[in-house]
Amino acid sequence: MLHVAKRKPIRDRVRPRRLTVVLTAACAALTATGCAPSRGPRPLVIAPPESWTLDHGGLVRGDTSQKRMALIFTGGDYGEGTMHILDTLGARGIRASFFVTGDYIAKPEYHVHLRRMVAEGHYLGPHSDKHLLYCAWEDRSRTLVTEAEFKQDLRANIDALQRFGAMAGDGPIYFIPPYEWFNADQVRWATDMGVVLFNFTPGSGSNRDYMPESHARFVDSQTILRDILACERKDPHGFNGFLLLLHLGAARQDKMFLLLDPLLDELIARGYAFARVDELLRLPAAGSQPHERPTGCASRLGLH
Repeated sequence: MLHVAKRKPIRDRVRPRRLTVVLTAACAALTATGCAPSRGPRPLVIAPPESWTLDHGGLVRGDTSQKRMALIFTGGDYGEGTMHILDTLGARGIRASFFVTGDYIAKPEYHVHLRRMVAEGHYLGPHSDKHLLYCAWEDRSRTLVTEAEFKQDLRANIDALQRFGAMAGDGPIYFIPPYEWFNADQVRWATDMGVVLFNFTPGSGSNRDYMPESHARFVDSQTILRDILACERKDPHGFNGFLLLLHLGAARQDKMFLLLDPLLDELIARGYAFARVDELLRLPAAGSQPHERPTGCASRLGLH
């Protein structure tokens, strides 16, 4: 989420429904039209383990039995915190996951950051090229983009990032949607392209760090930090399998990324190991179906 958008209050975005994630590689015809990744996994039918959690078909939490979590950073119009974030992660030997838009990639001054992410072993993936709004805020089931628009935009984002050496392995591509807002249509279209759509785990309120002081829901960074750590305490699984989202920058003076040091120190003190998103959400070849349910402290805090 990179632009300040007027959003309807989201009381509970996770609706119970059992699904099986189908991951399908791009066929030659799709590749020829530019709608699919030029490389990707072979066609697979994947059923994530029961301990994983889905929201509208997108993965939002991994294995809750292991004390392991993932740090997710997104960037677009703003990325002034990228160097500080990379330095902070590097000092602790932590590998994280970065997802950026076409606007971020278009800034020449950020190219050094993109190359550094790849060189230092972080995951670098797509967050859409034009940061499109996929579905209506007031009615999530109402899709606002066509399948062709979605695939063309995502394809452009992936192509641009691969020129920096990103997503060079044989596994599927992981993708967090713009505005962190999607429905089952985008999940289906992404799997057609060999792409796994995921979202951050709701409940911690960490994603509020993009809101400027003028925003009606602005929360200062110290409060965001306290809420994140309080969520970890309240959740029966702690942050096991958790996907914690922060932004690479924002149009606010109170920069949350400056509190990454104390946040990481406290999470390390609480015993957490950190994994890239493709490691935390590595899809098994077989397994039981995941379930869609509110995760952890989301329902208690009323936050997404």
